[in-house]
Order: sequence, then structure tokens, then C-alpha cells
Amino acid sequence: MLVRQVAILGSTGSIGVNTLDVIRAHPNRFKVLALTAATQIERLAAQCLEFNPRIAVVADAQGATQLSQLLQAQQSSTQVLYGSQALITAVTESGCDTVMAAIVGAAGLMPTLAAAKAGKRVLLANKEALVMSGNLFMQAMKEGGGELLPIDSEHNAIFQCLPDRFTQSPSDHFGVEELWLTASGGPFRDLPVSSLSDITPEQACAHPNWVMGRKISVDSATMMNKGLEVIEAFWLFGLPLDKIKVLIHPQSVVHSMVRYRDGSVLAQMGQPDMRTPIAYGLAWPERIDAGVSQLNLTQLASLSFLEPNFSQFPCLNLAFSAASIGGTAPAILNAANEIAVAAFLDSGLPYLKIPQVVERTLDAVAPIQADSLETILQVDGLARDTARHFVQRFIR
Repeated sequence: MLVRQVAILGSTGSIGVNTLDVIRAHPNRFKVLALTAATQIERLAAQCLEFNPRIAVVADAQGATQLSQLLQAQQSSTQVLYGSQALITAVTESGCDTVMAAIVGAAGLMPTLAAAKAGKRVLLANKEALVMSGNLFMQAMKEGGGELLPIDSEHNAIFQCLPDRFTQSPSDHFGVEELWLTASGGPFRDLPVSSLSDITPEQACAHPNWVMGRKISVDSATMMNKGLEVIEAFWLFGLPLDKIKVLIHPQSVVHSMVRYRDGSVLAQMGQPDMRTPIAYGLAWPERIDAGVSQLNLTQLASLSFLEPNFSQFPCLNLAFSAASIGGTAPAILNAANEIAVAAFLDSGLPYLKIPQVVERTLDAVAPIQADSLETILQVDGLARDTARHFVQRFIR
């Protein structure tokens, strides 16, 4: 049996913790070689003591000192590194063959690209690698010769509903007509926009179906998350943008669907538990126990679907617009959204100002061709500075 050698970028977040939960249940199939986290040092230390990776990475020197002290007290042999370059080291020098790319935001772009170039099996839970640098990332995967498996529940569902031949040669399409990404609609799906002016971070993070981190929970509430997933699907599956649809599905049982030319619609169903797509990616092409309770269809009252109201979810509309413009527009969208969501969570930006910050940034920063990583990162920085300017104007 092949033992997968795994590096987890973002091991203390929701995806990372669930990945370790699946690995814990299958100790003969997986070995953890690298773990990374930003600031949750004590949780990372506990993970290192349990899984004994070769390398552990944190954000800064202070965190590295704290982690080293915690591990030395338990005589751990894990090497502690810090900084953005160390994330790349965790991918390229740990000896891993599989990388769970689960760092939220643009910070995960560089190590995920490094994994692609190094020919690893990339389990992609970081949307930004494709949103910011879709063409460059897909080219890196091709040149590296590794395997790309989407972990987002929606893209993982679509991957499962496509024929194997499609993933080997997506340009042929094999009768695929449309991809349908499902969305829960978040905690405010049934509320009018006029009632959302006083929404708090706690309310926005209270997702009705999924347990997720704070940033992605806010993105789910605004449906920016779904917009980013549309851009991701465009690069992953190679269909035109007008063939990628979004449906609100409050029950979160059907994770996404593929419509075929002959009228067939294939859907992937399951509990709203990220361990299912994680286990699928880790063990592919085999299937292993993910530790998820079985779906009992007889206990479901109904499954409902409706088209999203773009006036209620302006962030989704902005994402489609950026995707159709192309170039660096998706990177500008992503950067502005990260700044706006952080300001909402930590600095008092009103909830309804999130899409306004994003829209004004898209208007202010002219998109250009995304022909190099340096260009993308430069535009990303400019967009963040511009978004901060608009945030300050709204908070005053």
C-alpha cells in the first residue's frame, strides 16, 4: 500500500484540522511531513507532538521561538521555521508528495504554486491560487506533471460527476453542457437587504450548515465565496463562463451538479462535512472512510433550489463581472474583498459596505494582463492599498 507523505499548509484552520482528523483515522495510509500555521502556536504545537512532522512553519520569529520552546520541552525533533519563504520550504524540502493547500487568502498563493511546479499531488482548498493566477497556476501544474484535486465541496462534487476522460482532456467536454455550483445562501438568504445594515461579525459568521473559519463564513454570507468558486471552476474545468451557473440550495445536501447534452444531470450528494472531499482527495482514486455520518434521504423533508438574486448578493455579481473582464480583475476583486472583510471583522466596517469597497476598488484599479506572478502580486498590493483607502472613508 502506498503511504502518502503529506504537507498541510494551514493545519490549524478548519480544513487543516479536518485533514488531520482523516489522517488520524488511517495511520497506515498517510504520514504527515510538514505542518504550517500563522499564529495559533499552541494548537500547532499539539499537532506537531501528535504527528511528528519534519518541518513546522509559523508566520514570524516570535511565533517560532514560542513553538520551539513548546516542542523542546517535549523533546520533539520537528524543525521550526518561519516566514513566507519557509512555506515554500515545507513543500519542496520536507519530502512530501501530497500538499493540502488550505491557507486562506493570497498568503497561500506562493507555496501552492511551488507545489504545482514541484509535481506534487495538490489538494486545492485555497481558492486564491486560481482566482489570482489561474492561467499561471494551471500552466505550473501542467509543467510539474502532478495531480490537481479540488477540495472545495462544490468543485470536488463536480470532479466526481465528470468522466475520467474529461479531467484528462477537458477541451473535448465529452457532452458536458453546464456546471451547477450550489450555495446555501448563507445566514441572510431570506432577509431583505434593508435589514442587514446592523449585521455583526458574530451574525455573519453563524453559517447555518457548515463549520468554517471567520473570513470564509463572511464570504458565504455575502456570496463572494460562490463568486470566487465560479472563477475557480472556470480554470479547473475549462468551460466558458456562461456555462457555469449558481443555484441556491439551502439544505446543502447536493454539493454541485453537472448537466450533460443528453439531458442527464449528475449530482454528488452527502452530509455538509468537509471530511468527505478531503478523504476523497487524499486517497484518490480509492475511497476511504471519512468518519462522516451516512446521509439518510428518508429524513430529508425536501430539497429546494432557486436562482440567486443578484441585487441581494452584489458580491456575486461583482465576481461574475471580474471573471468576464479577466486579466488581473479577479486578483483585484480578491484583494479588495480580503481587506473589506477584515475591516468588517476587526475594524467596524458596516456589513453592507463590503461590496461597496470591492466595487470602488475594481473601478479605481485598471485591470491588466496577468502575464507574470510579479505583475499579479504588484496589482494585488495596489488593490489592497486602494481598498484600505475606501475602508477608511467608510469607517470615519
